[in-house]
Parts: sequence; structure tokens; C-alpha cells
Amino acid sequence: MSQDILLAIDQGTSSSRAIGFSAAGDMLAIEQQAFDQIYPSSGWVEHDPEAIWTTTMSTTRQVLQHLRDTGGAVAAVGITNQRETTVVWDRRSGAPLYNAIVWQDRRTAERCRELNRANAEAELNHKTGLLLDPYFSATKIAWILDRVPGARAAAKAGHLAFGTVDSFLLWRLSGGRLHATDATNASRTALYDIRKGRWDEALCDMFDVPRSCLPEVRDSASDFGHIDKDLFGQALPIRGMAGDQQAALVGQACFAAGDVKSTFGTGAFLVQNTERRLVSSKNRLLGTIAYQLRGEVTYALEGSILSAGTAIQWLRDGLGLITRASEIEALAASVHDTGGVYLVPAFTGLGAPYWDPDARGAIVGLTRASGRGEIARAAIDSVAYQTLDLIEAMAADGLRPPVLKVDGGMAHNGLFLQRLADILLVPIHKPQITESTAFGAACLAGLGCGIFGSLRDIAALAKPAARYDPEPAGDRGAGIAGWREALRRVRSP
Repeated sequence: MSQDILLAIDQGTSSSRAIGFSAAGDMLAIEQQAFDQIYPSSGWVEHDPEAIWTTTMSTTRQVLQHLRDTGGAVAAVGITNQRETTVVWDRRSGAPLYNAIVWQDRRTAERCRELNRANAEAELNHKTGLLLDPYFSATKIAWILDRVPGARAAAKAGHLAFGTVDSFLLWRLSGGRLHATDATNASRTALYDIRKGRWDEALCDMFDVPRSCLPEVRDSASDFGHIDKDLFGQALPIRGMAGDQQAALVGQACFAAGDVKSTFGTGAFLVQNTERRLVSSKNRLLGTIAYQLRGEVTYALEGSILSAGTAIQWLRDGLGLITRASEIEALAASVHDTGGVYLVPAFTGLGAPYWDPDARGAIVGLTRASGRGEIARAAIDSVAYQTLDLIEAMAADGLRPPVLKVDGGMAHNGLFLQRLADILLVPIHKPQITESTAFGAACLAGLGCGIFGSLRDIAALAKPAARYDPEPAGDRGAGIAGWREALRRVRSP
């Protein structure tokens, strides 16, 4: 019976997955289950924490059963998660006080503006690398505490716990024994000083978040206790944890300064390893923790796109142009170009480098000649153009990448990857192990349990499967100009 299997729990924005990997990086079993997105109001996005929990339990149980049936035994578990999404629960019952407020949610935009008017952003940025935006957890926590009757009093009495999704799952998986997170997830709350490696009292006061609600912060490859034996019939050690984008950075073996990956999922996230250097971006990008191992922090520079795969989902679920997301490539390839159509998927505002929570989506340039193919192609191009905005901001900070590694659902779309190369003028590398986020979580668990001795062991597993070189067309400049004009139209005054 193999003892070198690593189980990744990958809890994402639109689904929960469990994947079993061998120590060689082979995917042995996978289960995925979607759950509902909740939109209570314009710009608001929520998840039912119990749906997150039940889908996580279901997929994990099925993968464990498959591994048992094939003679495999799990050595360790790694958890990766949608970042910034906020859950507050009662320590006594384990019950959430309110739905999870998702990272895309914009309801605290006015509170961020108030803090900005009070000149709070400079201190926040220096300590956390972040900006004042509803994206991050701190204002979400305060919103729940202020809106749920009795929540402030319960927090003051020490009865409430806050967690990003990793911490909520860890609490439940450990049978309520452990309230912890890792440094990457802590770095996305706007409450954690990434220079000093600790929760910051002044930031807690700024956002009115009680320190007593916050989890213990550990290394990304560390002892996170065990899954309670009663859940799956065995007490499995949890030895790795990281936010999804940092886990993908590990899964793509971006371990040297300058290595860059972009994950194209619900959103899209361009992350560059900057090693021991915390870059203070002059172009509205984010400094963040890439990973923390043996107490040593590695930093990264990040650009965040709020809507990438969301645009494809909208074409499927909102407009009915396709029945499955995988159909988008063929539909977009049915036309030569967009015919001057641009789709700006600002469904919940714009992320980096604009950070405009009030922007809303639009399709511009429609004519009677515009059809399903042009709109589909415009949706694909919108993700490439948003990535260009990030690449140019990164270059303005002195960090233009020579190669871009990609993963996520849209990395299976060859037309998109070629368009990405053509628009960025950067070669695109797609890895053999396309489930980079889950694989990164598994790798951290492997480090934590001793299967891997160092990052070099993980890097040896990383191999590109495909390369897309730029083939820029003569209309590249006009296309970029049209995108910038479309952006101007949806930006808030």
C-alpha cells in the first residue's frame, strides 16, 4: 500500500474539489462539486458556509474511498482556498453567524472611502502591502459584527471566531480543536503586518475588529493538527495550507525572483515571486506573502482581476450563448475577430490596477453585424486585455516578466492562450500538471510531512506541456486602444 499519497482540499469560489496526488505529481483521483452563488444586492456576493462544508466533505469522502479501493493511503492533507472570503462563527456551536462574504463583494465600498478620506491607506499599505478596497477581509468582518444582532457583544465576550475559508474548514475538520491559518491567508485580511509577521493592533482598531476573533498564524507547511477521526474513519494529518493563488505559485514552481504565474479561474491573478524583497508598488499592485517556510517569509507582487472565468459563466448562465463553458473556444473561433466589440466584465467593479468598486460591466461597439461569436471572442479578449493592464503595471514597477506560466480553467482554451501571448507579447507556458492550485497545496503538505525535503524536490516535478509564442497581428495597437476606451466608459466618475 502506497504511503506517499497527498490529498489536496481545494475550496474555490464556484466549487469544492478534492484531489489525490502521488509524490511524483500524478493525479490519482479527483472529485468536484459546485455550489450556489448568492447575489442579495448589486455588487454583493455571498456563499452559504454550510454548502462550502458539505461539498468539501462530500468530495473528500469520495476521493478517500477511491484511494482506499485502489490500495492507496494518504500521508498528509493540504488545504487551499478562495482568499479574503470571510466567515464569522460561534466558537460554542460552530455555527456561522451569517453567509460567507465573498472576496468579490463590494458592499463595504463606502467604508473604504471613509477610511481613505481619513488618510488611512498609507499606513495600511506600508504594513500589509494592500490597498483600501472591499476586496479584503477586514471591512467584511466589521460589517458582519455590526449587522448581526448581538454579534459585537458575543465577540467582546470571546465567543466568536473569524476565518478565511481555510480557517473555517480547519476548525470543522479538527472537531473545533484548532483555530489557525497560514501566513498567506493572514496577509490578505488587511489586519496582518507582513513586515513583522503578526496581527497588528492599530489595524484592528482602524477596522474595528476584535483581536480575540483572529486565528493563530502558522507557516504554510506546518502542523495543522489532524482531521477528526469521526469524519472519515481515520485521523489524517493536515500539514499544508495556503491561499489559492499562493498555492498555485508553489504548484507552478515559481521559486526564484522574477518567476511569474497567472491563474485564470473565477478571477485572474498575476503573481510574481520577489523573494525577500517586499515591493512597494507605485502602480496599484499588491505586495503580499508568497509563502512562509520554517519561519522565513518569501514575498510576491500581485495583480488581481475580479472577473475572468466569471465572464464565460455569464455568457453561459446569464445570456445562454453556450451550454457548457468548454464550448466558448469553438464559438469564439467561429469568427475572425470581435468586429470592434469589447466586453468589460466589471460585474463587481474593477480590480488592479484601477481598484474601482463602483464600475459596472458593459458590452460596447455592437452593430447589427455583431453575433454570438463576436461576443464570445470579446469575452476571451477581455481577460487577455485585463492581464495586459497588470503586466504593464508590473513593468512600470521594474518587473517585466520574460515568460508567463498559466493555469486554471481557462488555461485549457488554446485560442485564449494564443490571444494572451499575442496581446502581451510574452511567451506563455502551460504546465503538464494543470491543477496547479491543488498540486501546490499537496506539495506544501508533502513538505510538512517530509515527503519533499526542499523546494528543489518540488521544482523537479514541474514541466511545461505547451508553449504559445507571440504572433502579434497588425491590429494589436488598435485593439488595445479600443479596450482602453471601453474601460473609460465603465469607470465611475
